[in-house]
Amino acid sequence: MQSKHHTYRTPLHVNPVDRFDQKTVRSIHHASMMLLSETGIKCAGIRAADAYRQGGCSVTREGEGKNTLWRVRFQEKQLMKMLKEVPPKIILGARNPSNRLILDSQTPAVYFGTGSESNIYLRSAMDRFVSSGKAKREMNYPVFTEETGSISALCESAHLTEHLSHADFFLRNVNIQDDFITSKNKDIHVFYSALLHTSKHVQSGLTDPDALHRVIRLAEIIGGSQKYLPISFIVCPMKSPMQMVADSSEKLIVIAKERIPLVISSSPQGGSTAPIQEEGMLAQINAEILAGIALAQCISSGTPVLYGSVPVRSRLDNLHDCYGAPEFIHYAMGCAQMARFYGIPCYASAGVSDAKRPGLQAIMEKVYSYIQVASSGAQYIHYALGLLDGTNMFSPLQAVIDNASIGLVKHILREPICSQQSIDAAVDEIKKTTARSGIFAKGIRTQIRKHIVCDTYEFISDSGEEDPVFTQAHYKLDQYLAAQRLGLPKEVMQAVCEEFPELSGTHIYE
Repeated sequence: MQSKHHTYRTPLHVNPVDRFDQKTVRSIHHASMMLLSETGIKCAGIRAADAYRQGGCSVTREGEGKNTLWRVRFQEKQLMKMLKEVPPKIILGARNPSNRLILDSQTPAVYFGTGSESNIYLRSAMDRFVSSGKAKREMNYPVFTEETGSISALCESAHLTEHLSHADFFLRNVNIQDDFITSKNKDIHVFYSALLHTSKHVQSGLTDPDALHRVIRLAEIIGGSQKYLPISFIVCPMKSPMQMVADSSEKLIVIAKERIPLVISSSPQGGSTAPIQEEGMLAQINAEILAGIALAQCISSGTPVLYGSVPVRSRLDNLHDCYGAPEFIHYAMGCAQMARFYGIPCYASAGVSDAKRPGLQAIMEKVYSYIQVASSGAQYIHYALGLLDGTNMFSPLQAVIDNASIGLVKHILREPICSQQSIDAAVDEIKKTTARSGIFAKGIRTQIRKHIVCDTYEFISDSGEEDPVFTQAHYKLDQYLAAQRLGLPKEVMQAVCEEFPELSGTHIYE
C-alpha cells in the first residue's frame, strides 16, 4: 500500500461481515451507556479519578484508607465527545519504513501479528519413530521440550517473526524470566530484544511506568530520524467486571501524556467475569474499553488509541480461559463491529488454540478464528501466530504452520478483481481454447504471480504413507532460525550501548 509520501505493509482488504444489524449495535451501545452512567466503574487510582473529574465525569469517593475507591459515572454526551477526539487513523512505525502499518477505522484492512506474554517456550526437534507392529513402519514426528521464557527465546521469536511473510508486526510473545530481570529493567530488555531482531513494528506492555522515557529514547536511537516511532504499547486498565486497576491506570496515564499509540484493552471471561451470552459480554466489554479510552482522552485529547478487544469464554468444567470455543469468535466479531460504530481502529484476537501441542486441533481452532475475525474487518489481529494452551505457550513450529494457514486465509478472503475488460478477455479465452486443445493452460503462471490464483498448500503431501506437515514445517523453521540475525548498524549499536550500558553484553541477545 502506498500514499503520497509513505509506503506501508500490504494489508488484507475485506468486505466486513457484520454479526449484528445496526439496530442491535445501537442497542448494545445504549446498554453500555446505561452501565457507565448508572453503575459506573470502580476506580482504584486517585490520579485516574482526578483526571475523570477534570474531564467532566461524576466522581464520588467510596471507602476509607486502603479500601478507598472512586465511583466514576459517565454521561453519554460527554463520553461521546471524548470518543470523537480519538484519531480515526493511526500510523505505527517500524525500523524498516516499508513495514509501517496504517490503521484506518473506516477501512477494513487487516494485519496479523504475534501476541501474549507466554510463560513457556516450546522448542521442538524431529525424531524418527518405528511402530511396534510386525510391519515396523517408520515416520518422522516432532518431540517437544518446554522452556521457561527468557531473553534468548524472545530474541529467537523476534528473529523468526522477521522471516514470517504473513506476520505484519511483533507483539512481544515471551515473558522473559531470566534471573537478572526485575520489574525495573524488564521493559528496556523486552524492547531491545525485539527491536534488535525484527524490522517490523514492535508492541509490548509496560511493566514500570518510570521506564517509559528510557524505552522511548531507545526506540528513537534505533528508529533514527523517522517521524513515527517503531514501537507502541498495550495497557489493560480494567479488571472485569467494571473496575479500573490503580497500577494499570498509572501506565495508561504516562503513555497518554506522551501521545504514543496505545491499545486500551479489556479481557473479560464469559461465564465468570462477564455474561456468557454475547449480547451481555459486548455490553460489558464495550463499556470497559470506552471507559479506558475516555481516560486517555482526559489526560491528552487526541491520543491515538486502539479499541482493544480480548474477550474470552470460560470453560464450563474448570472456569479456565477457552479460546477454541465458537463464542470466542462471536465475541471478537461483535467487538470489531462496535469499534467500527465508534470510528476507532480495532485490536482483536484470533489464532489461539486450547491444544497444548501442534496438531489437528490447533490448526482447526486457529483457521476458523482467522477466517471469521478477519472477515469482520478488525484492523489489527494479535495472538495470530504460534500460541498454544491458550496464551500460556509459544511454539516456533506452530508459528511456521500458522504463517502458511494465514496465507491461505488471505486468499480465501481476498476481494475479487473483476472488470468488464477481464470478463471480455475470459470469454475470448474460452472461445479460442474451445477451438484448439480445450485445456486452459495459458496465463496460469501470470495469475499465480499476481496472487489471483493460490498456489498449492505450502506443506502439501505427495505420499499417503505419512503426513509431511511437521517435517516440512520444521525444515523451514530450521532455515529461518539459521539465517543471519538482523542486528543493528555499528554506529547505532555504539550509541545504544553508550546510553544504555546494561545492554552492552550483547551475548545475551544472540
